[in-house]
Amino acid sequence: MIRVGIITVSDKGSRGEREDKSGPVIKEMVEAQDFKVVDYIILPDERDQLSQTMKTWCDEKRVDLILTTGGTGFAKRDCTPEATLDIVEKRVPGIPEAMRYYSLQITPRTMLSRAAAGIRKDTLIINLPGSPKAVRENLEGIMGSLQHGIEILIGSASECAMPDPRNN
Repeated sequence: MIRVGIITVSDKGSRGEREDKSGPVIKEMVEAQDFKVVDYIILPDERDQLSQTMKTWCDEKRVDLILTTGGTGFAKRDCTPEATLDIVEKRVPGIPEAMRYYSLQITPRTMLSRAAAGIRKDTLIINLPGSPKAVRENLEGIMGSLQHGIEILIGSASECAMPDPRNN
């Protein structure tokens, strides 16, 4: 069972001034893949607090996947990618590239996303945009490969080679 932590990054949400609609979309989508959500929190756009929470979830709670939503745009307080990159040991640029590629088919504003992804210990961390629509689009773009990547990371799968059906 893949264990998931969800972090919504929103100043207003953390103060109770805005309902979090993106976190529940993430929860719905990962649970449809039989992943288990074990942690969920709404945090303000505070880089140190965000990176410390992710670090604790990786090092102590040992979640397999952290999905963040929000804080990936151009606003002055947006800091989610920076907080993520502060703590990861390996960057995984292909994931945000795939999300942007998939979502660019829907909206050109996707190019404005600064989302990052990386690995700390045995945890994959992926930044998603803040809107429920964009969260759904981005997760749809990566969900097919996500489980396999996590299984490789946590050691429950070891075979990456798949036969190419074009070579039969």
